Amino acid sequence: MNHSSTPIANSGASKEAQPFSVKRAQVEFHNFASLGEPERNLRIYADENMRRGAVIRNHRAFIGEMTPFLEMGANAGHSSYMLCNEFGAQGFALDLSADSLRHGRALMDAWSLERAPVRIAGDAANLPFTDGSLRFVCAFQMLSQFMDVESVFREVARVLAPGGVFLFAEEPLRRKLSLRLYRCPYYDTMKPWERRLHDWGLLGYLVRDVIGAHQEESFGIRQNHSMGLKEWHALVTKYFTSHEYEAFVPQRGWGERVVKRLAVRLDPHGSEWQAARWLGGTLAAVCKKAGDAPVREFDDFASLLRCPDCHGSLIVDSDDALMCAACGYRAANEGQVYNLLPSAERKELYPGERADIIDFSLPGHERHLTEGWYDLEGIHGNKYRWIGGRALAQLSRVAPGPQRLRIRGHASAPGIPGEVRAIVNGAPVGTWKLDRQGLFVLEADLPEAEQYTLEILASPVWQVPTDDRAFTVNLSMIRLVPAV
Repeated sequence: MNHSSTPIANSGASKEAQPFSVKRAQVEFHNFASLGEPERNLRIYADENMRRGAVIRNHRAFIGEMTPFLEMGANAGHSSYMLCNEFGAQGFALDLSADSLRHGRALMDAWSLERAPVRIAGDAANLPFTDGSLRFVCAFQMLSQFMDVESVFREVARVLAPGGVFLFAEEPLRRKLSLRLYRCPYYDTMKPWERRLHDWGLLGYLVRDVIGAHQEESFGIRQNHSMGLKEWHALVTKYFTSHEYEAFVPQRGWGERVVKRLAVRLDPHGSEWQAARWLGGTLAAVCKKAGDAPVREFDDFASLLRCPDCHGSLIVDSDDALMCAACGYRAANEGQVYNLLPSAERKELYPGERADIIDFSLPGHERHLTEGWYDLEGIHGNKYRWIGGRALAQLSRVAPGPQRLRIRGHASAPGIPGEVRAIVNGAPVGTWKLDRQGLFVLEADLPEAEQYTLEILASPVWQVPTDDRAFTVNLSMIRLVPAV
């Protein structure tokens, strides 16, 4: 589907695209989850690349030159590796999570890849790239994580060269045919009756938004599911002169197949656009910026970047770090990833070992633990500790102001339904019911104190035949965060 229009000039300052608490939740989520099941993840990444590669090939003539490219929200960078190795492009993989990007090393080995993108930890609403520096920007399943989607469009339009192309795909379309009664979890944690309705294609007529969204939001990752075809089209035509669209409408069971056939029959053009309005689904859009510019070489990648603090030029120093001569900003090459977040955000999102944080993936965390903790467990850097019915730890205040306790962990099926209680300095601060397996985050306000002794009580206690230990939940991080 092709359209043309005249872009509207950007005006006004950007509002906050993502609250800092959401950014913190995203970084923590990937630190815990992205490396935990490497074989499963590789299968998922391969399936995603098949879908995404098909979208690119469908619009290859419209896209044109793809070097230098940028993939935003790249996760492990698997689609960026596809652009490098299958499509012969050169460019960057950017994600808020440096931990996810470092997983690219496993992809190189598992898939016998020869070429890799430059990996950058950064913010899509504050891209560390110079104006007009990129030929192709893509984003998959990422824009809906921003409450202010337009802030990302503004940044993309800024960094694209004249004639450059922005491809976004796998973005949810708001569904009209739904009673919006409640929020539903992912398929593998659905209750039996939910799974049956899902298989029949009827569950979507009851639930409020994308299936599984509430699990991510319970972790602190907010999702924007307010965008329908009309809203996406308005943004595209505001910033780009021409575009091509594809809509992918679900057909889960007879309940959606019947309605989709009816919608196509009633559509004046016999297309799936009416079905996309009724049933939702996902949208892929390929959007072209006005003008034309010569192809830019990729021999000096640092020349395409800018300092996230002062927007000055960056160079690669003798230690292979990126450095700004104007303000002294420096980003080391850590596991083949450059962290180009603004200094204040980088300090809080990647604090390292600190007295108010127990991050089980970092050495030195043991000094916070007193009793009730099992040894470190995990693979590929994903470290966590199991507890039995009771565990104790110590935290110390670092930041001023009211504090809030944040416990991040995972509940396994034998412990569901379960309960977790937290007692701080001898006083109960929270009791939480766990009714589904999977990742969880528990938060509670704390009384004013300089030191905090934390007691965690969990139930039910369960065992497995091959282990003589008693288990409840496993935990990956405990920390203090500012109270809102």
